[in-house]
Amino acid sequence: MLSAQSLFQEMVGDDRAFQLFCSIAASGEAQGGWENGRIAALVPRSMGELAPKITRHGADEEKHGRIFNALLKKRGLDPVEVPLETDYTLLLEHRGIGLAHEKLRREEPLTEQDIVVYLAHSRVTEQRASDQMEMLKKYFADDPEVGRAVKMISNDEDNHLAYCHEELLRLARQGYGRFILDSLVSCARVEMAVYRQVSLAVMDHMGSILGWSAPKAAALAAGINGMYAYERLGGWRRMTRLAPPERRDALGGPAPEAAPVPAV
Repeated sequence: MLSAQSLFQEMVGDDRAFQLFCSIAASGEAQGGWENGRIAALVPRSMGELAPKITRHGADEEKHGRIFNALLKKRGLDPVEVPLETDYTLLLEHRGIGLAHEKLRREEPLTEQDIVVYLAHSRVTEQRASDQMEMLKKYFADDPEVGRAVKMISNDEDNHLAYCHEELLRLARQGYGRFILDSLVSCARVEMAVYRQVSLAVMDHMGSILGWSAPKAAALAAGINGMYAYERLGGWRRMTRLAPPERRDALGGPAPEAAPVPAV
């Protein structure tokens, strides 16, 4: 019987599949680290209090990239090139979601509206990341190879999501409410389409590596398309709601020195 747990166990159990999975994850996290670092450097003076939190966010993302690379190293594997069709962050940028890399490479300060766009983009994508890591934690928290890494990354993603809720609510009280809502909705609608596209591409590559039968591949594709249909019918709204988080000031300081990359 197909299940998320059995699929991930199959991928984790095969070196080539594990290599591709970790390479895709490491690349995305490293890209997120770079983006947050540039945004922190370009924050407008009127929002300077956000710079340390954005820096912390970027440091966490870079740490996650190192964790996935450490998992590869433990198996004696090197990262592999990420197929373009599986590059979630790149495809989102190409669809106009978030801040364009061309803008981030300049030395011109961002605007307050740019920061709202960044936070809205982060709120949507961190919801996806938090959901994914919660699922992996459910199945692999006690796994001797990946359990510690999964728990650490999951905790960080929950912190990032809490931070986005808190900062967007604060900005909404300052008069950005309509712009925030519009940004969240437009981002969520594109993100769910990109996530479906990337999921299908990743499953196609995994199927080739693991030798999945045509019926199995078709069943997995149907599941991905079914989730997309659910999100189009209203499931996307979970990515646009804002509520005071239980974790307050979740990124209110530098990344703690006591939490380095785990010795996986």
